[in-house]
Amino acid sequence: MVRIYHNNRCTKSRATLALLEARGDDIEVINYLDNPPTAVELAVLLKQLGMTARALLRTGEAEYQALGLADQSLGESALIAAMVAHPKLIERPIVVANGKAAIGRPPETVLAIL
Repeated sequence: MVRIYHNNRCTKSRATLALLEARGDDIEVINYLDNPPTAVELAVLLKQLGMTARALLRTGEAEYQALGLADQSLGESALIAAMVAHPKLIERPIVVANGKAAIGRPPETVLAIL
């Protein structure tokens, strides 16, 4: 089973989903804007990605500026809480398979975990 945290409005997310579908993978699609991950789920995703919460943030989003997330004194839990409350801040798409995760930017990067 392959899971994708997907945003249908995102070109990279659509391309990554199409890549997975073309491979014939059994896919669980999670529209993370409507169904955001919990703080625990996000912490697991970060571990699987090998990333910090700060690295997963979409810094170009208006919420990033409005919430003052550029403040380097904010810790992991504060940044995770911000992403849970404002899932638009989460970089996308995230694909999870075989106990690992990858961001589909470019879409082909997810092939390494399949």
